[in-house]
Amino acid sequence: MVDGVASLRLDRRFAGWALAWTAISLVSFGLVTAIIPNPVFGRQIPPEPFAYWVWLASAPLMGLVGATYSAPLRDPAPPVAAPLGPAATAMAMPVAAADDRNGSTVGTIAGLGAFLAIGCPVCNKLALVLLGTSGALTIWAPLQPIIGLASLLLLAGTLAWRLRARRSGGACAA
Repeated sequence: MVDGVASLRLDRRFAGWALAWTAISLVSFGLVTAIIPNPVFGRQIPPEPFAYWVWLASAPLMGLVGATYSAPLRDPAPPVAAPLGPAATAMAMPVAAADDRNGSTVGTIAGLGAFLAIGCPVCNKLALVLLGTSGALTIWAPLQPIIGLASLLLLAGTLAWRLRARRSGGACAA
């Protein structure tokens, strides 16, 4: 993993994409959850301190994960010739495609978890409908720090997965 991180430091395109995705994540999540005050979205309950930490920690992780999808591969692996025939075609399917799909699903769930963790507990319509106002405050609000921590761990795991796939040449090329 150290070699992969060292090679990423030298890749300016990857760093540029990571900064762009980090800024997009930071601003979009901050505006929609009203951590950044704005006239469109509001909060009925001020953000808890953990919400700021989850917001600030998840944005760079989402930025790095997004960059693994957006930044072109530095030295793509040469294509491998597949043997002819239907059975050989099935054997020639890259394993990275299935890994990439699973990494995308985990990353999406992690991003949704970060969003739910930093949002206002009473503004979450699903929690409000299922639990009511008092339930959203007494049941959902105490779960938000746990959801935030879980989403950060899933984002870190997704990032490690994507960097490993990128280093081996199995990540999708832009």
